[in-house]
Amino acid sequence: MIALRVYRLLPPAARRRLLDLLPANRRLRLVRTFTRPRGGDTVHPVGARVTVADGGVRTEAEVVAAATPLEMWHRNLVAVTSTLESAGIEYHCLRNDDYLRSSVAILVSQRDAVRRLVRSAPELSGAHVRTVEVQPGRNQPDLAPAEVIQVWFPVTDARAGVVLGAQFACEIEFWTRVGDVVRAPRHNAVIDEAPARAEPVRVAAALLSHFVPEADDNTYGTRRDLTVRAPDRVGFPIDAVYTWVDGSDPDWLKRKMAALSAPDAPRHAVAANSSRYHNRDELRYSMRSLHAFAPWLRRIFLVTDSQLPSWLDPTHPMITVVTHAELFADLGGRSSFNSHAIESRLHRVEGLAEHFLYLNDDVFLGRPLLPTHFFHANGIAKFFLSPAQFGLGDARAADLPVNAAGKNNRRHIQRLFGVTITQKMKHTPFALRRSIMHQIEQMLHADVTETARHQFRHHGDLSIPSSLHQYWAYLTAQAVPGDIEYEYADLGHPSTPARLAELLNRRHRDVFCLNDTDSDSEAFAEQERMLVDFLSRYLPFPAPFELPDDVVAERRKLGASALWRQSRGADRYGRQVDAPTTPALGRQVDAHAARPLRVGPRLDAPTLPSMRIAATREAQEDIASPGWWGTYPAERPDS
Repeated sequence: MIALRVYRLLPPAARRRLLDLLPANRRLRLVRTFTRPRGGDTVHPVGARVTVADGGVRTEAEVVAAATPLEMWHRNLVAVTSTLESAGIEYHCLRNDDYLRSSVAILVSQRDAVRRLVRSAPELSGAHVRTVEVQPGRNQPDLAPAEVIQVWFPVTDARAGVVLGAQFACEIEFWTRVGDVVRAPRHNAVIDEAPARAEPVRVAAALLSHFVPEADDNTYGTRRDLTVRAPDRVGFPIDAVYTWVDGSDPDWLKRKMAALSAPDAPRHAVAANSSRYHNRDELRYSMRSLHAFAPWLRRIFLVTDSQLPSWLDPTHPMITVVTHAELFADLGGRSSFNSHAIESRLHRVEGLAEHFLYLNDDVFLGRPLLPTHFFHANGIAKFFLSPAQFGLGDARAADLPVNAAGKNNRRHIQRLFGVTITQKMKHTPFALRRSIMHQIEQMLHADVTETARHQFRHHGDLSIPSSLHQYWAYLTAQAVPGDIEYEYADLGHPSTPARLAELLNRRHRDVFCLNDTDSDSEAFAEQERMLVDFLSRYLPFPAPFELPDDVVAERRKLGASALWRQSRGADRYGRQVDAPTTPALGRQVDAHAARPLRVGPRLDAPTLPSMRIAATREAQEDIASPGWWGTYPAERPDS
C-alpha cells in the first residue's frame, strides 16, 4: 500500500499528470496493480484464530463463515447478561449513546466482583475485555471520569479483511447509589439519575438501540422506567426496491433488439448503450450491504424483466420479485429498457411500504446506518443534493437523457411552485414515499404515462424517484435536504483503483456508487476484475437470501430469463414442485427450504413493537428480595 500512500500525498493536479503519463489502454490495470491491497489473499478455515487490526490495535479474531453488525451486537450483549445472571449479579440494560454498542449498568459496589468475573467466566472465553475511562455528561459536573469495561468477541472473514470487533462491544458501566437514588457515571440516552428501587422487566431489543429492527424478537432485562420509546426512533416499516437487468441474457437481448427495430426507437446513442445493461453481480453485493448495514429494512423488492439472478433465492421471505409484465400490465405488459419508465411505476408495486428506499445496483451502503439517515421519525424524507447540474433551457433530443429528464422536471416545478431547479441528486439510495409518487402521477398523469410508454430513454421523460419526487416533496413540506458521507467513482477512470483501495482501507463512507458511464468490451473486462476483487473484500459475508455456491455454479449455465421461467412453481434450488403458486408472481414459496434470517425483522410483526414486558404478577410475587432493581423474570415463550 506504499504506492497508495504516496499517491494520496500528491496534490490533485500532480495526480492527474501522473496518470496522464501512463499508456491510455493500460492506465486502469497499472494503477490497480500499484494500489492493490497487500496480503489478504490467504484463505483461513472457519474457526481459525488470526491476527487482525481492530480499531488500530493488533488482536486475534475468530474466522467465521458469516456475521453482521447486528448479530455481533446481540452476541456481545447476550454473553455479558447471561454471565451476570449466572453469577447472581443484578444489572439493567439501557440505550447507549453509540447505537452500535450496548450498555449494561451495575452498582459500583459490585465492580470488583465484575472485574474478576469477566476475566474468568466460561461464557466469556475467547472474548476481549478492556477497561476504558469515560467522561461524565455535561449535566454531571460533580462526577469524576468513570471506568467502563468493554466486552466483545472479534470475528473476521476468511481473508481477514473485515473485522467486526470493538465497534460493537457491550459496555459495563457502574452506577453509584446515593440515598434513595442511583446515578449514572456518564450520559446515556434516557436518564442520568433514577430511584434506587424499580420494577424489573424484560424489554424488546429495539428499545436499546435504534439500529435494532422493530420486529427483533430478542428481549433483555432492564427497569420499567427505562422502557421508554424515544421520539426520534423510526417506527414505520421501510422497504427497499431495486431495478435490475442482465444485459447478457440471450432471451432479453432478443427482446431488446425487437424493441430497437420499432419506429419509436431511441434517438440518443446513450439511451440504449450496452454499459447501461451490464451485469457484474453488483446487485449481489449491494443487497449484501443492506443485509449487513440496514437490518431495519422489512422487505426487498426486485423489479426485473422476467429475469432472475443466478445467486438469488426468490423464495426467501424477505425477497419479492416483480416483473415488467406486472408493472406495465395496463400498457400491455411489455418489456421496458428505460429506467425512467420503470421508476415511474414503483409506487404501483403491490405490498410496498409507504416509506421505501430506491437503489440502483451500483449503489452500496458502506457501514452500519440508521433509518434516520434517510427518514425523520415523523415520516419526512431526506434527499441529498449533488453539485452537478443538468443545465438551463428546455429539453432537446440532443441532450443526455438524464439532463433532458431533469429539465422536464424543472418545467413542472416552475409551473406548479414558481421556483427553478438546476441541481441533480447524488447517486445514493433515494428515500421515497408512495403517496407522493401517487400524487405526482395524478397531477401529471399525461407526462407520467408518456414516460412509462417510452421503451428506451427519451428526451420527453420525467425522472421521478431520482429528482422530481425530492423537489416535489420538499416544496410540499414532506422532505428536507440531508447530509450523507458519500463517494462516487466512475469505473473507467484511472484514479478509481486508488480510490477503491482507500475506501477498502478506511471504510469511511455511508454510501458509495460505482458507476459505469460508457465502457468498451476491453475496458469492461478489466473493470469487472477490479470490481469483483473490491466488492468481495468489502462485503465478504453472504446474505441469507443467497444460494450456495455449488447451486449458483449450476444456475449460471442458464440465462436470467430461463431461471425466471424455471422458478415459477419451483423450490429455491429450481426443482419443480406440484403446489399452488403465489398469485402475484406465479412462483412457489418453499417455506421449509428458505433459510430464515438469524436476526432480523419478522414480516408479520406489527408496525410498532410492544415492549413485550415479560414481568407478570406471579413473577413479581416470586421475587423474595428485589434488591436495588430486582431480579428479571424469565422470558415467556409467548411473549
